[in-house]
Amino acid sequence: MVNAVHGGPDARGAAQHDFSTNSNACGPCPQTLAAVQQADATRYPDPSYTALRADLAAFHSVLPERIVLAASASEFIHRITALVAQRGARAVALPAHSYGDYAQAAQVRGLQLLRPEDAGYRAAGLHWACEPSSPLGGADPALAAWPGAPQTAALRIVDCAYQPLRLHSSHAPELHSSAWQLWTPNKALGLTGVRAAYAIAPAGAEAVVAALNALAPSWPVGAHGVAMLHSWTTCAAQRWLADCLPVLRDWKAQQQALCEELGWTVLPASQANYFCARLPVALPAVAPALQQLRELHGIQLRDCTSFGLAGVVRMGVLPPAAQEALRRAWQGF
Repeated sequence: MVNAVHGGPDARGAAQHDFSTNSNACGPCPQTLAAVQQADATRYPDPSYTALRADLAAFHSVLPERIVLAASASEFIHRITALVAQRGARAVALPAHSYGDYAQAAQVRGLQLLRPEDAGYRAAGLHWACEPSSPLGGADPALAAWPGAPQTAALRIVDCAYQPLRLHSSHAPELHSSAWQLWTPNKALGLTGVRAAYAIAPAGAEAVVAALNALAPSWPVGAHGVAMLHSWTTCAAQRWLADCLPVLRDWKAQQQALCEELGWTVLPASQANYFCARLPVALPAVAPALQQLRELHGIQLRDCTSFGLAGVVRMGVLPPAAQEALRRAWQGF
């Protein structure tokens, strides 16, 4: 069984310099934070989320009927995996390296996990891709295996968690019209503690939308999540995000240069606000080194062993002060 591993705070609380998440380090977005703080938590949201779905639909230029609300990306991942299992799917197709919840949701429902090199990969009932990919931050090769419309009733989902934080927009691929899109704006807005997400169904997928809505709990998104998603669609939030991207590009270049200076090997092709690097230590020493950074220096890095990349860490881009703390800590080893 796959145990999902995540970056961010743990039982010890939040690290002072947390490179382990991919949240927008310029955040939080002031306008969205104000909207969340002003949300009326004394009342239930509209159970149909009529106004919210209309805002999200207008933002993406689709019909409101194509919007599916979710408590979080992870909740949607589990819900749509449950649906394909109910419909008789036997396998889920995953990228070579991917978010652990895709695999966890499949395994708890008895579904086989298939990677691109496995027989039967194309015939799986559910296909996942993440664009830009995680943890590497580059183009997801899984998308290249999706030419044309699916040959079966299989569902294709593109996790767009990091699309808004793409720092090299000229590389953005065109998503196929048969694919679902899963959006989680809390990372781009610097508000990962506010849990809310939504998916955009392909045109003509009304039956699947209805089935997913039937599987949802009542009020999957609370008042604070509703406020965040409404704010996400506003011009003010989008202008703020656009202003963040050149800052993050500069910080990323500085952080990658620092890693090379420390003797780390930066893995190429990241297009997002995070990247991976291989540490210059023997594999058995990686976990103790990361633990020492966390406990003695308040620095948290994301060990990529759970992604199948032993000896590699994923690093969200942080401001220069955090980078300098990392420099001092590593040079002290």
